Amino acid sequence: MAFDKIFLNARFDGGAKHHIAVKNGRIAALLPADAPTGGTETVDLGNALVVPGFVEGHIHLDTSFYGDAWRPHKPCTAGFNVHERVAFQAQNMAEAAPMDVRARNQLDLCIGHGATQMRSHVMVDGSVGLKSLETILRVREEYRDLIDIQLVAFPQSGILTSPGTPQLLNDAIGLGANLIGGLDPASFDRDVEKHLDVVFGVAEKHAVDVDIHLHDMGTLGAFEIEQIAARTRALGMEGHVAISHAYGLGDITADQLKSVADILARSGVAIMTNAPGARNFPPILPLRNAGVTVFSGNDNIRDSWWPYGDGDMLRRATTLGYRSGFNIDEELRIAFDVVTASGAKALRLEGYGLRVGAKADFVTLDAEHVPEAVVAVPQGRAVYKAGMLVALDGKMVGKYR
Repeated sequence: MAFDKIFLNARFDGGAKHHIAVKNGRIAALLPADAPTGGTETVDLGNALVVPGFVEGHIHLDTSFYGDAWRPHKPCTAGFNVHERVAFQAQNMAEAAPMDVRARNQLDLCIGHGATQMRSHVMVDGSVGLKSLETILRVREEYRDLIDIQLVAFPQSGILTSPGTPQLLNDAIGLGANLIGGLDPASFDRDVEKHLDVVFGVAEKHAVDVDIHLHDMGTLGAFEIEQIAARTRALGMEGHVAISHAYGLGDITADQLKSVADILARSGVAIMTNAPGARNFPPILPLRNAGVTVFSGNDNIRDSWWPYGDGDMLRRATTLGYRSGFNIDEELRIAFDVVTASGAKALRLEGYGLRVGAKADFVTLDAEHVPEAVVAVPQGRAVYKAGMLVALDGKMVGKYR
């Protein structure tokens, strides 16, 4: 077979060394390190550690202020309150730079750190209509050769409490959104069943996946998770539903957690956590041991919810490991898996990984192996999409718009 390009001296986790042969944007062969390359174009990776591109599983391209003027964080007046945070967000968005500019800034940041796959939630509700989605769809098209982006129609202002939102969510799928979202059915809309009727009704009508924001704590959150899982099983949507945040899994008893984890595993419902600093979060190991897919994302980056975030999914793996008490190599590899292979599974990505037939999407790291990479978070990375260099040392490369 004639190859388009061969990447020389790639070192995989575990020490195996290969030449990565690429054809039509995919890995066509993993050649022995001493294999002849003939007249094919070659790129010498210099014995760098090569890992699959990172999966940014939860982000908000429409609401980040990264690259815009600094906006001091406004604390809630009486403890964390989703309604109040949404109101702060509306105030800030009215004064922000154009959405497409801010979205590009955030995409450049994430790609520069090695993200090659992304799921972004985009506001679709009575407060903004379809305007935000239309903007982000245009930006997605501009970046189609640099990163694969799934878009979730996200009712940030609620479904039942925001007039017109059910129809807008339906229209959003026809416009180009890939998934349907939801938000705290109990505490925000105060009607779990009617909220889920809309979410799963749109999902069933259009045969799309579901990813629901769930901030509710304790047994209330656990109850909502059980209801989402029941809907998933009833519609035969196992493997097609995710719950983002699921804070309640982090503050229930071990026995309660085991019960809910078993329900999640039977239902094929994935859990997204970014291990936010001041909150309990879903415990990774017990969930994984029960058979639940756990994935991650940076979530908000310098927006109305908090001022933090750098778009680096490798650093997110570090945060996950640190907050989970992961220390041994096997655990550090689990933290890395959450931002790579498990993310790919949750997003149902085709052609992911360092194997023949997969997309040639990979990142080079200056590290001995994955555990060291999770701890050291090395910079100086090269990011390849479909075998093409798209970012180097944190910066986008060449003409990309």
